[in-house]
Amino acid sequence: MLKRIVAMLLFVAMAMTVLAACNGNTTPGTTKGEVNFKVPETGFDAETPITITFMNTMGSNLSTVLEAYIAEFEAMFPNIDVQSINGGGYDDVRDTIVTEITVGGQPNIAYCYPDHVALYNLADAVATLDDLIESQLTVTRADGTTEIIGLTAEQKDNFIEGYYTEGTSFGDGLMYTMPFSKSTEVLYYNKTFFDAHNLSVPTTWDELEAVCAKIKEIDPDSIPLGYDSESNWFITMCEQYNSPYTSATGDHFLFDNEQNHEFIKRFNDWYAKGYLTTQTLYGAYTSGLITSTNGVESYMSIGSSAGATYQRPAANSDGSYPFEVGIATVPQVDANNKKVISQGPSVCIFKKDNPQEVIASWLFVKYLTTSVDFQAEFAMASGYVPVIKSVAENEGYADFLSKANGGNYIAALSAKVCLEQADAYYTSPAFNGSSAARDQVGALLTKCLTMTGDDLDAQIKAAFEAAVDECEYNS
Repeated sequence: MLKRIVAMLLFVAMAMTVLAACNGNTTPGTTKGEVNFKVPETGFDAETPITITFMNTMGSNLSTVLEAYIAEFEAMFPNIDVQSINGGGYDDVRDTIVTEITVGGQPNIAYCYPDHVALYNLADAVATLDDLIESQLTVTRADGTTEIIGLTAEQKDNFIEGYYTEGTSFGDGLMYTMPFSKSTEVLYYNKTFFDAHNLSVPTTWDELEAVCAKIKEIDPDSIPLGYDSESNWFITMCEQYNSPYTSATGDHFLFDNEQNHEFIKRFNDWYAKGYLTTQTLYGAYTSGLITSTNGVESYMSIGSSAGATYQRPAANSDGSYPFEVGIATVPQVDANNKKVISQGPSVCIFKKDNPQEVIASWLFVKYLTTSVDFQAEFAMASGYVPVIKSVAENEGYADFLSKANGGNYIAALSAKVCLEQADAYYTSPAFNGSSAARDQVGALLTKCLTMTGDDLDAQIKAAFEAAVDECEYNS
């Protein structure tokens, strides 16, 4: 607890430092609807040497992939030197940048999540991408060929829409990020068990409840479902019910409403019946239950698509697996309003005194995010999924997907499910305080699951009110 308090105080201090850099301006740095970076009429200078830095969280295996494509990009634009920097974890990257912004030492490009960008925007540090995306000015590569600075209509349409539109989730309609590599949540299930007992894979929450009841009849000691992220579950239900969660403008914290009370109360009943647990309540990722072959087991787990290999049981001595894993999309409230969360890193570009650094950074981001080969190779190495549709044209990735199964190629099976539900992805509004909302609704759901007593409605109501108060206090 002490470590958490210290970490919180340090983060608040850094946030206040950023605010100070804004000279007291606590609203996003741009006037609503106005870009803060425009491409100079002279376009890009392909002669003067430029060094740009890319701060990310990549380990050695992913860095190897990245470095190969950095070399290709630098061959196209010899005047641009790209330096990749491992900044640690996502929070480490955020904390480093928050500090560096105050002295103008932020990198050119960085891995980011929306709430990180909302924080950076307090100091007007992130470059809007709209003018870059729309620029028709041309740049000349080393081989004499040319391309426009911006994106073509085909390139825009090639992005998976839910991933691309995340960049505009900051309340002013402007584009601040580009999708880099993504994951989502999927439903893992013990296919061998389901087949043996003629159980249907649930596609709705009503069906899930019925399946949980049947599993408890078959294995009374089991916990049929494990859900890793309480926050994701709450937010996803808001999206599926089309009930308010948060807003980037006006009143931010809207999740205290009757519809949300109702689904929380329903999940409380499921928990009381022994149908489910979550990461917090279990004390670890719930994949530990679905992969268990002795003791208490579960037969379904909702978790990150990028963690598919952790949902597979340890292999037998002969290389076979104790059971086959199946993967499906998460259950829905309404088949006509399918919603699945979009996760995984995007990239943002920081403003610099030299506009040529911003353009060079954009050209590199554009190269990585529109390259079929990079997106395919990076996806296979990372377990994330590509952000563009045409990756299916890559022979290696097509071969990867063709081998999809619940054993040795479970990562391919997970990616296949992700790509099949591309039209269902959503992202939440991003603002200074959106991270607090996410934390609070996760804690809220956890707290409400374990509530007992005749005054359950009153307890849930009070818990929602307290969560909103915490959000407002911490934002």
